[in-house]
Amino acid sequence: MTEAVHELDVRRMLCPMPVIKTQNKVRTLATGDCLRVVCTDPGALSDIPAWCRINGHQVLETGEAGNEVFVVLRVGEDNGALF
Repeated sequence: MTEAVHELDVRRMLCPMPVIKTQNKVRTLATGDCLRVVCTDPGALSDIPAWCRINGHQVLETGEAGNEVFVVLRVGEDNGALF
């Protein structure tokens, strides 16, 4: 089975919205899927990885490109889905 790669655009959103939107998106994904979150809030570089550590997701990459930052994560076993 091949993992899916998804992208979430949370540009122009400030804390805590990038983390909340990331959490909501992860709930719709399968274990092993990857999510690339693109932000303009530099705080997301620490906030999203911290959320991942707490919730069992793996951060694959973080970085900056111009005025944007990004976090790439792999969804862990418990994606927080309500079903």
